[in-house]
Amino acid sequence: MNILTLLIFTPVLFGLIILILPSSARASFKYITLFATLLQLGFSIMMYLNFKTGPSYGGISHEEQFQFVQKLPWIGLNLGGAGKMQIEYFVGVDGISITLLVMTSLVMVVAAIASWEITSNLKGFFALFLLLDMAVMGVFCALDFFLFYTFYELMLLPLYFLIGMWGGARREYAAIKFFLYTLFGSVFMLLVMVGLYLSVKDPATGNHTFNMVQMMNPKNFIDGSVFSVLSHQTILGMPARTVGFVVLFIAFAIKVPVVPLHTWLPDAHVEAPTPVSIILAGILLKIGGYGIIRICMSIFPDVAYSGAWWLGLLGVISILYGAFNALAQRDLKRMIAYSSVSHMGFVLLGIASQTAEGISGAVLQMVSHGFLSTMLFFLVGVIYSRVHDRDIYHFRGLGTLMPRYTVYVMVAFFASLGLPGFSAFVAEAFSLAGAFKSHSVNGLLPYWMAVCGSVGILLSAAYFLWTLQRMFFGTVSLKGGEFWKIALKDINIRETATLLPLAIIALALGIMPSLVLDKINDSVLALVQFIQAK
Repeated sequence: MNILTLLIFTPVLFGLIILILPSSARASFKYITLFATLLQLGFSIMMYLNFKTGPSYGGISHEEQFQFVQKLPWIGLNLGGAGKMQIEYFVGVDGISITLLVMTSLVMVVAAIASWEITSNLKGFFALFLLLDMAVMGVFCALDFFLFYTFYELMLLPLYFLIGMWGGARREYAAIKFFLYTLFGSVFMLLVMVGLYLSVKDPATGNHTFNMVQMMNPKNFIDGSVFSVLSHQTILGMPARTVGFVVLFIAFAIKVPVVPLHTWLPDAHVEAPTPVSIILAGILLKIGGYGIIRICMSIFPDVAYSGAWWLGLLGVISILYGAFNALAQRDLKRMIAYSSVSHMGFVLLGIASQTAEGISGAVLQMVSHGFLSTMLFFLVGVIYSRVHDRDIYHFRGLGTLMPRYTVYVMVAFFASLGLPGFSAFVAEAFSLAGAFKSHSVNGLLPYWMAVCGSVGILLSAAYFLWTLQRMFFGTVSLKGGEFWKIALKDINIRETATLLPLAIIALALGIMPSLVLDKINDSVLALVQFIQAK
């Protein structure tokens, strides 16, 4: 069996085992879930170590350049004289997706460990958790648009219930808001997907296809079809390809999230239990950035090129708006949620530059932020599990009470604000370098966008250092008094075993960014050349 198929569907197998087991075995559910995620991590590391690099493995627009490919007939329908409708189970990875798969696997392991704090309805929680695990893995592997959409939509169901049933006081509101936002983008994505299917034919069979790699080749579009490059068809008075790009971009921008489509994120993060917050920040936001690269820019490169200025502007707005909002927050979890909006803005700015440096920085930022946001939300969960409070002003002098915990907080904060030597510094530096270079190379982005991005780094230093000073330094002063002093015990072995690898990875990627850059380089160069050729 193909290793990608094992990677995707292993969680479902263990989820079924949990459903079959009686409730009396509830103590074993967390161990089964952890084993499933560790097994998945092993598969992803094996793929990473065996992933080949070089110009022949650039991926993007040629099927033969993808690796670990499996392509099987899935849904077939004979249409008589109109040919055959064939939807395929088509999975494969290139340099961009392999790094995100490894990151996702590790984040799911951390989320599984964080799930040990859950005490109610364990069977339902862990079954939904493993279903979500399968869906996010499938999104990063799918190369058939119908299959991609299936996995993309499948994420909604478990997330809705995980937030709505195990979340905080306003969990129903947060879950419904998240569901409606995401569904809004997905419904219109379905229409574009159907339009692309009817516009593209597989040159080998002559049938319409959902194959995303075939959709990247303008020669496969039927002359006069709605999304043909040579077609002048319009939708609502706008060129059809522009409408298609905008609709797909909005669907993925909701996930990133890009301002002003971000308002679901703070509510979902604040109300979600810690493991779900980890998955939201560590993985779900990256699916938005990945979708923009894999689908929006690859299928509509001409529109991406002409609209780069607007993409860069949205990236800059997200960077500054998220940073200013983070400065204003009292809730530690909400502050980190807004910091995610700001840091993901660098992803959009790097993508908009359409340079090798910018897109490499965007992918590295997704990987880096995946690990760092996981670490940050896990750290928030540690405090909340002890005193059920996250208000920054209710804590002071935690460095005295919890010295080991404070060390990990300092590592996470300094890494996130872009201190040299940590992963975010390299990622943000590359994104800004791409934005600067874009002005002179392709004239897409003005210099002021890179300058505004730099201001965002300064603001991130402000809100992280201010939070560090307020909560961890000075004389011990806690809202809960002596009771909190007793409850706020330093991190235990389980928490240390979770945080230490994340801290090491943040440092390792800062010192050796080649761990990511070497794998993605060929695919990034292929993408840049592909866009420039259009």
